[in-house]
Amino acid sequence: MNLKFRFSILFTSFVAFILLVTSASIYVVYFNYRASDHFRRMRTEAFNISKEFYDIRKIHDSALLMNDFHQAHRNVLNEETVAVFDSGLNVLFKEPDTLSNKIEASIFEQIQKVPNGEYRYRNGIREYSGLYDDRTGLYIHISAIDRYGLSRLNTLKYILGGVFLASLFVTLVFSFFFARAAFRPLSNLGRQMQKVNEINLSERLDEGKEKNEVTQIAINFNRMLDRLKQAFDTQKNFVHHASHELRTPLATMLAFTESALRKDLDKEGYVKVLHSLKEDQEGMIELTNSLLLLSQYEKIQFSRQWPSVRIDELLYDAISIARKLLPGIEIELEFAGLPSNENDLLIHANEALLKVAFTNLFKNAWQYSKDKRVTVSIDADQGKLDVHVDNVGEHLQPSDAEKLKIPFFRGANSTSVKGFGLGLSIVHRIVSLHDASLDYKAMEPNINRFSIHFHQVQQ
Repeated sequence: MNLKFRFSILFTSFVAFILLVTSASIYVVYFNYRASDHFRRMRTEAFNISKEFYDIRKIHDSALLMNDFHQAHRNVLNEETVAVFDSGLNVLFKEPDTLSNKIEASIFEQIQKVPNGEYRYRNGIREYSGLYDDRTGLYIHISAIDRYGLSRLNTLKYILGGVFLASLFVTLVFSFFFARAAFRPLSNLGRQMQKVNEINLSERLDEGKEKNEVTQIAINFNRMLDRLKQAFDTQKNFVHHASHELRTPLATMLAFTESALRKDLDKEGYVKVLHSLKEDQEGMIELTNSLLLLSQYEKIQFSRQWPSVRIDELLYDAISIARKLLPGIEIELEFAGLPSNENDLLIHANEALLKVAFTNLFKNAWQYSKDKRVTVSIDADQGKLDVHVDNVGEHLQPSDAEKLKIPFFRGANSTSVKGFGLGLSIVHRIVSLHDASLDYKAMEPNINRFSIHFHQVQQ
């Protein structure tokens, strides 16, 4: 069942429920009103009969009473029957004459129990009313058939039923056309979405000029396509650069191997070839590890549940690792601004990831430093927590500085330094995972500064 048909059915069902409740309410109200009106007219007729009978009885004896009352009384109600009883429940008058003299004693008991002295009941379409008139001391039992009222009630039933069915049909038809018109923008949106695929990610939906929910869906879908296209482009470039970087050392290793096989080298020559192969293998291992790190960090999200750690302790650990990995590095840690409270040095962090980031940042500064010296400083003053890594070397061009976070990109100053352009990309990914930021600033004289800006733990 498609959405348009389902909407039509649901809307029609809702309207049908309202019509049904309305029709039933009208019928019940009129049903009660007709019965109440008929009983009211029967009550009025009963009291009129009681009064007339009482007046005639005062001036006539009982022998003449029946005949005179027959002449004086005129039936007001349809198929009316009436019987008048004295306090001893003896029949004083009845009409028609064929009416039975026997009235169930329970009816008189009910009349005496009711505060207003009236008891009503029905038998089929005939309605009965038993009353006691305290003015005359007489009991009156009257009945009639409200054929006109029942006929109108029956007519009303057919009218309401017809109106209900006709309204239901009209509602169903109009709801279908309304649903088709209402869902037309979504249908158009769906047809446009079918044109989008992994090859044609540049296709965009028409957002239109109206500000409604469909427009918002189109806008959100286009934004999603922008993100997907960016992700696909990044992945495509990443694969392209990775394959290029892997192909170069593999080709070099193959060339050295073939050369060694063609020539009859001495032991020293073979050792030289093996050393060359070892360097290329180590480079490939480093590249593979870097690619795995980048792939792994894509799945990690920042978490406030990470433990609070002191940034200075993390830096000391990372410096210790860097001294073991990077021969000849001179690295020192200093405080650019002393915190007023030692808790100002706390951040939410994944220690292992941040150590990798700091180590890569130290390695980058060491590789491009003229004197192999790296200065690390912590600035934790006035509600901020920044880590600066400085080295003395050639400044980056502004255009290069903006691209350092892109995998495999290497600046103009990297021609004499081995590498793959992944170190700062890894640092950027890890820093972003910690809801922090990484930036570069060229400082005088010939100082390159990379800064990481963290959020302190809220106390």
